Amino acid sequence: MVDGARHAAGPRREPAGEGGGALSWLRELGLVVLIAVVISSLLRAFVVQVFWIPSESMHDTLVEDDRIAVLRLPHWTGDIQRGDVVVFNDSLGWLPAVDSGGIAGALRSAGEFIGFVPANGEQTLVKRVIGVGGDRVACCTAAGRLTVNGVAVDEPYLADGQAPSTIPFDVTVPEGTLWVMGDNRGHSADSRYHMGEGETPFVPVGDVVGRARWVIWPIGHWTGLGGREAFDEVPDAESGAAR
Repeated sequence: MVDGARHAAGPRREPAGEGGGALSWLRELGLVVLIAVVISSLLRAFVVQVFWIPSESMHDTLVEDDRIAVLRLPHWTGDIQRGDVVVFNDSLGWLPAVDSGGIAGALRSAGEFIGFVPANGEQTLVKRVIGVGGDRVACCTAAGRLTVNGVAVDEPYLADGQAPSTIPFDVTVPEGTLWVMGDNRGHSADSRYHMGEGETPFVPVGDVVGRARWVIWPIGHWTGLGGREAFDEVPDAESGAAR
């Protein structure tokens, strides 16, 4: 009777050993990492991406090694407006070619794609939008000021001691493109430097990754990025009415 009861109850189960516990822990860790990667990738693709500032072209608004949070277009930013600080892909070849091959380059690219690593700016630029499609942008007046659609603009974001431009220009921005300039005008190879034969100074709107909204690192540089207010009195290129 006792033997039969034991048989009916089935074989005795041994408690899980250390190997089984470790395997379960690894599975849980892998799931957590996978979820984090998916969420981070979605945020990067549709909401916000972090970029690293490598140069002085946007002083004093942005300085070297700042990290900026960029709202992706067109999901969260709406139309690009004058005064916006934007990050855009270098489809026009303004930057020198960079060899980012090898294992290190592949790992960095993967980190940037996921969003765990700030984009390093090797294939992108950050500038301020001065003119949008249809605008006539010129510099400079007798008083040394930049004008948009005939209205002189005060530019409070310019780096200390910088003139609006030492390069004269008078252009009409084609529809679907932007005229962009750095805040550190004497140290920014922006639209002004690409007006020569075989080049174009106008950035396609489709190349814009997004609008830079905040400096998020280092902590001492935390700030929001504005600039639209400088163009409040500029009339629309088509209607002549102030925005």
